[in-house]
Amino acid sequence: MRTMAIKGNSKTSNASPLGFETKLWQAADKLRNNMDAAEYKHVVLGLIFLKYVSDAFEEFHARLVSTEMAAEADPEDPDEYRAESIFWVPMEARWSTLQAHAKRPEIGKTIDDAMVAIERENKSLKGILPKDYAKPSLDKQRLGELVDLVGTIGLGEKDHRSKDILGRVYEYFLSQFASAEGKRGGQFYTPRSVVSVLVEMLAPYKGRVFDPCCGSGGMFVQSEKFIEAHGGRIGDISIYGQESNNTTWKLAAMNLALRGIEANLGKENADSFHRDLHPDLKADYILANPPFNSSDWGGERLREDKRWVYGLPPTGNANFAWVQHFIFHLAPNGVAGFVLANGSLSSNQSGEGEIRKNMVEADVVDCIVTLPGQLFYSTQIPVSLWFVSRNKKTGKGWKGVRFGTGAGRSSLSTPGSSDSWRIGPTGIFLTTTWPGSLKPITTGEGTGRELMRTFRDSARVPGWSLKSERIFNGWGFRNFRGNSHTLSAGDILECIGIQGLKTFWSCMARS
Repeated sequence: MRTMAIKGNSKTSNASPLGFETKLWQAADKLRNNMDAAEYKHVVLGLIFLKYVSDAFEEFHARLVSTEMAAEADPEDPDEYRAESIFWVPMEARWSTLQAHAKRPEIGKTIDDAMVAIERENKSLKGILPKDYAKPSLDKQRLGELVDLVGTIGLGEKDHRSKDILGRVYEYFLSQFASAEGKRGGQFYTPRSVVSVLVEMLAPYKGRVFDPCCGSGGMFVQSEKFIEAHGGRIGDISIYGQESNNTTWKLAAMNLALRGIEANLGKENADSFHRDLHPDLKADYILANPPFNSSDWGGERLREDKRWVYGLPPTGNANFAWVQHFIFHLAPNGVAGFVLANGSLSSNQSGEGEIRKNMVEADVVDCIVTLPGQLFYSTQIPVSLWFVSRNKKTGKGWKGVRFGTGAGRSSLSTPGSSDSWRIGPTGIFLTTTWPGSLKPITTGEGTGRELMRTFRDSARVPGWSLKSERIFNGWGFRNFRGNSHTLSAGDILECIGIQGLKTFWSCMARS
């Protein structure tokens, strides 16, 4: 097991705005007036979803009317759209209809009717969409202005498909609402930077992906983005999720539907501990951000539960109940990455230390990454990322650090390794705490350059004789000479540049 400590400026840890989203958010937030953010998010996100399904429908409708498909297809046949995984949108729910009524006092009822019509025509959305726009407390003039504002999304250059833009806006708005709600925001949103690290480490290319506390579905969205970015096939993974909060479960369903991601989130919201909606699921990948230190989870009613293989979790803290729930749902070669409060690393109350000990002795804990503070909207306490494997020999366990590709690949793979990562003022450092060996698979001048080039540098180094000085934007090995070198306690591998860390993680995730 290795522990990595990541330090840095947490204010820059989250992804920066992607363009016009900031201005759009500022305009929408201004229209919020005195409405509570927790309530307003459903108003805004519901309209964004409605705009998406309408745009996707209108685009395909235009294709049916104007192309050679017209002779073979009926543009008003709902089955034509369902065959393409596009929601059928009846006339009263199309955005053009809403836009025409935006200035009328009955705009709230018009939107509610549109939501009802879409659910009626698309069974997979039944019970998902918000339908309380007509309530008296919602200012109808501001609502009409919000309709006009959302109507501007998706317009512009042809290569900016509405689906992609609306997906970005939806994600950005989720993050802003989480920030506005503070502690409550953590119930439905995990910072994108944290999700990206989990996904990059696990690399879910193929198999079953599961999140038993899925919030608004961010883990699934990033998993699909990862596959697309690395040339994989979206159809190679199947997605399963569960969420206990009803409104958050609806947010997840809309978020995934908006992006065209098929998922099994269960027929309704449910508590993962007491009503497991996927009791027989054995997942290849589990990604999760469970509630931190939850004390009211009903553990006293589950004392004989078969999931507690490593020990009975305390009734006053659900952290290790979650951990064992994750492991229970792993396939024989499955891996899991999840977020826990740092207290889970050292707490010995009510048997937690014994559970940790049993997990370590069972060799299921692969790697722990400690993160900077103030990353989460819901809490300021420091957190860690845990990575566990069912089978380190045949699964995706990290049995060592792997550098580079092709001729430049080498591995630091002595059994029982324990490395410590940290971010210093000039870069990212790995300090070895054990005697090991770094052996290149091939030798020669090209090998060294290939290794450096992998990490954004083309340093001129002869073979593996890397000098002790820092090599900026790449890797430098201190006290490293010749084609093979024995590492001693205190030896340091340096990476200059924060971007290199993500590259390293991507490479390290290959077993």
